[in-house]
Amino acid sequence: MRNLSKMALSALGALMLSSCVTPTDIVNDTPEATPQAARSLDMFKPGPDQACYDRATMPSTMVVDTHNHFRPFGGAAVPFEETVEFMEQTGVLFANVYGIGQSLPVGSGCEYYLDCIGTPALPSMKNDFANAANIQDYTPDNVVLTLSMTFPDLARPETIPAQIAQLDRNYEGQFRWMGEVNLVKQALFGNFHRPTPLEAIERWETFMATLRERNIPIAIHSDLGSDDEQTKYLYLFEDVLQRYPENKIIWMHMGLSKELTTMPVETHIAIMKRLLETNPNLMLDISWRVVPDAYFDTPEKKAAYIDLFNAYPDRILTGTDFVALHTKTFEVYEEE
Repeated sequence: MRNLSKMALSALGALMLSSCVTPTDIVNDTPEATPQAARSLDMFKPGPDQACYDRATMPSTMVVDTHNHFRPFGGAAVPFEETVEFMEQTGVLFANVYGIGQSLPVGSGCEYYLDCIGTPALPSMKNDFANAANIQDYTPDNVVLTLSMTFPDLARPETIPAQIAQLDRNYEGQFRWMGEVNLVKQALFGNFHRPTPLEAIERWETFMATLRERNIPIAIHSDLGSDDEQTKYLYLFEDVLQRYPENKIIWMHMGLSKELTTMPVETHIAIMKRLLETNPNLMLDISWRVVPDAYFDTPEKKAAYIDLFNAYPDRILTGTDFVALHTKTFEVYEEE
């Protein structure tokens, strides 16, 4: 299995480096644009002939989906091969295979945590095993898939090394990413999730050392705060960055959430610039429909974020945050 942590990030660089793109005001919806299906993995092989992204002819949809949940919180999943077909139809060539770390009880009948407030959604390894088994049974030729460990309970770090070892025994070398893991996710408070305490973050060193040794990034969901207290939880993420500067860390959704939709854009961007400048191994995930609906919803806001992304082109990760519940269709993935 190809390694997304090398090849896909190389693809991101080819797509986003300013020296490789045409001006941002070109719209590529002309009849002459290269169709999504024409993009291929050969275009992104590292080397002197690696393709540059031409905004005038190439589709504007993403090539890299670093944030795709092939398993839902509860209930049946979209069949694995069908989810891969969604990607092939939209021109996605690289994807991380996330499970869902917080699983709803099988006997609860719950498929989505917000529909089952009061039902625990707790960390579990079952989705990671399911994804690994599916990739063993079906490895596509046209999409590079990278398995991600989504099981970690960051509040109980002493359990994580043994669980990594368990995956190693069954699927040695197959898991090359970690996340999405929750430092603090307010949406799950009604399902028995709580912010990870500082004293727990102090005890991450063992598993974070393993990630460093294996060059595995960790993708962390860490809410900034809420509309009432906009930076209430920022100190938690800052503590992680301060304690583990050598780890590759991805801030999921740029810290945004349904609970925080009114932060001034200049405030949000200033926080991210400060953290990017002081933490060279930090990257930003810009996935999830909540983000564009609240923060890319006017030309002025969009322009401000484009400036930020162009300033740090190799540290911005694209994704859908698609959750492959059996009720989801290709049209849902395509829109995301």
